[in-house]
Amino acid sequence: MKEVIDAQEKAFKQLETGESMHRPRIDMYIPCERPDGYYRWGSMEGTNDGIFAIRMKSDVMTWPKHPNGLWTEEKYCVKPGTWCGLVMLFSSRNGEPLGFVNDGEVSRYRVGGGAGIGAKYLAKKDASKVGMLGSGGMARAYLEAFCAVRPIKSCRVFSPTQANREKFAQEMSRQLNIEVVAVDTAEEAVRGADIVSSCTDSMSATVNARWLQPGMFITDLGEEEIDDACLDRIDVKIRQGDGGIPLPESGRVMRLIGHSPVAYVAGTAEELKRLPGKPQLKHHKVDLGWKNYVDLMYGRAKGRENDRQICFYHNFGWQGLQFSSVCGYLYRKAKAMGLGREFPTEWFLQDIRD
Repeated sequence: MKEVIDAQEKAFKQLETGESMHRPRIDMYIPCERPDGYYRWGSMEGTNDGIFAIRMKSDVMTWPKHPNGLWTEEKYCVKPGTWCGLVMLFSSRNGEPLGFVNDGEVSRYRVGGGAGIGAKYLAKKDASKVGMLGSGGMARAYLEAFCAVRPIKSCRVFSPTQANREKFAQEMSRQLNIEVVAVDTAEEAVRGADIVSSCTDSMSATVNARWLQPGMFITDLGEEEIDDACLDRIDVKIRQGDGGIPLPESGRVMRLIGHSPVAYVAGTAEELKRLPGKPQLKHHKVDLGWKNYVDLMYGRAKGRENDRQICFYHNFGWQGLQFSSVCGYLYRKAKAMGLGREFPTEWFLQDIRD
């Protein structure tokens, strides 16, 4: 995790000098065979240190509302339980195709690493208690990242399924050698924590503003987890990267479909009814004027100034650059260790120009 954090920070800082670049995520939605779902294709790109990466996702999306009141975004490829996400790497020096990487484990680490970067600069130096909402793979990476940058001693975790949160507690206690306890409510997980992490697939807010206390550091995963009531109580707000491509809604270009910042959407008027409603949150506005990580590093934004401030790191943005930095590092490390399977470069070349 420390290697992932270091690789991303280096690439983010290079944005200031033009040594790195990214293209924000854009999705396409097409009606699928499910009457309650949509097919979503997503891609994002980034480049740094001689590596260009494009990350591609092929998912069937649904947005179920559960009997317990939860509203989530779910996805799969082919069948529930399997997914398709690929990163293709190229040399930006001579154009050579370099490799394919499955994005699952990489994505958990690069997103967790982003949360760790936020904690590194905005959590109290002595932060030792984590309140975790969510118990999936991303939550595991988030907790590992917090432990990489702060002296974490304990974590309280809540997720709606008791078996999942108890499994998380058992496994992460062993892995990180800290006390991890499963609790019965989100409030119990959050209250008294130094670091609060909402790491879920929820389409609605997961943190109640009344639970926030002076000195907390908060970070998220999905756009909807932290609502306006929480934002109004937060003293320092930093977004990791930009808010996506600032395309205005027009015709088939739509913003904030599920967890998609911007998308091109196909389908008849009847098929469009399958899509989820849009959140009405201030922090979704493209022109909100949030400062980002680079602003923080180069003094254009203030970070935590005392231990009573509540700080928030919106862990969103620069996804393409995350993949080029993390997968570029992974590619070089795998080559040095003799890992992976090699394909002839000639398979990917042709003698026809166009």
